[in-house]
Amino acid sequence: MEKISEGVFKAYDIRGIYPSEIDEDFAYKLGRGFSTFVLEKNPAAKSVVLSSDMRLSSPALRVEVERGILDSGLNVIDIGLASTPTFYFAVAYYGYDSGIQVSASHNPKDYNGFKMVLGGGFPVSKNSGIMRIKEIMLNETFVNKVEQGTIFKEESVLEDLANEQLANFDMSRIRKFKIVIDASNAMGALDMEEFFNRVPGDIVKMNFTLDGSFPVHEADPLKEENLEALQKAVVENGADFGISIDGDADRYFFVDEKGDLLRQEILRGIMAQIELKRSPGEVVCYDIRPGRITRDMIEEMKGDPIVTPVGHSLIKEIMIENDAVFGGESSGHYFYREHYGTFEMPFLLVSRFLQFLSSEDKTFSQMMVPYKKYFHSGEINRKVADSKAVLEKLKEKYKDASLSEIDGITIEYPDFWFNVRTSNTEPLVRLNLESKSRELTDEKVREVLEVIEG
Repeated sequence: MEKISEGVFKAYDIRGIYPSEIDEDFAYKLGRGFSTFVLEKNPAAKSVVLSSDMRLSSPALRVEVERGILDSGLNVIDIGLASTPTFYFAVAYYGYDSGIQVSASHNPKDYNGFKMVLGGGFPVSKNSGIMRIKEIMLNETFVNKVEQGTIFKEESVLEDLANEQLANFDMSRIRKFKIVIDASNAMGALDMEEFFNRVPGDIVKMNFTLDGSFPVHEADPLKEENLEALQKAVVENGADFGISIDGDADRYFFVDEKGDLLRQEILRGIMAQIELKRSPGEVVCYDIRPGRITRDMIEEMKGDPIVTPVGHSLIKEIMIENDAVFGGESSGHYFYREHYGTFEMPFLLVSRFLQFLSSEDKTFSQMMVPYKKYFHSGEINRKVADSKAVLEKLKEKYKDASLSEIDGITIEYPDFWFNVRTSNTEPLVRLNLESKSRELTDEKVREVLEVIEG
């Protein structure tokens, strides 16, 4: 690739189509550029943890990232195939200086990319380094080191993660549930194999064979069609619930015994309350997309809610700045603060959710009834010619409302509230609306869309 494709540098990571946008040459320059950035931030840095997912292009890209790091004089800590949460853990728990995960998360099979962190698993986002790395790569202003780096291997990361995160988990407090898990032929298979080798459960495995061609469906649980097989299998197997995991296993979705998806804002509120029982009065972060039940539940437990922009890296940065104990994003990311770092920790999420479900002699769906107070539109996307003009029209239309501009605009009235934000990558606006009744939600969605569509 003679010319770097600048469009692959996203808000939270680097991602594009292989090999037209990201190829081996790009990967080598990324290894060099990231190493240069790490040394700018910390001249004493010595190490970059390197791992990858199971995508078909990951091995070739990984080799070139590794070569770029070594040519920059930094050591590579090779942890092999790993989920993104396992990668974060390796960087933070062992005290390494930085890390790169070769992955395109939930994107289709022809994509690949890179997630990058500094020490403690601190995310490198558009606010904290991605644009600087882009500049270094475009200008090829790479660091020059006399000595070549060395490769070291860490071979027990997942075992160490399980030992650490399940150390205080009381197995006697959970019922032995029947659980269907759809790993989407992706990295969650490794994590859930390790988890349920230690935690009691009757597990029905779906798509646990790692396969970067995604032969059954895309590894994106946000798309309803990718949940259908799991929902059907839960009912057919008489399971207590089901779990769907995205491609790099940093997002988890739960369906009840009837096959109905648990909305993330309810799960987020439940998990926030669990953490606030353990750490009373602390900060909890959650993203701006409507989910009033989350705020209700944080305030009920006397927690301190902080609303954030959308994006896992941005939420983690704000959590770290505010020493938040827990954070949740509407897309299925759940973040925990531990002594070694703040990032996604699915072992904590699943183990504590199992304890919650075991706390009452009720089914999953019965336990969720008290939380279904509000009626949500789901995320509605519309193509627009001028997204800024759309936001201004909405501000004028609803000028008597409470207004926030944390991410796009959030309009709040006593009976309904909504957020409209622009896409980072497409000429789209995204509407999420919620109210106290289904009828009002439907009415206000039509009203807001009329403004958006002109």
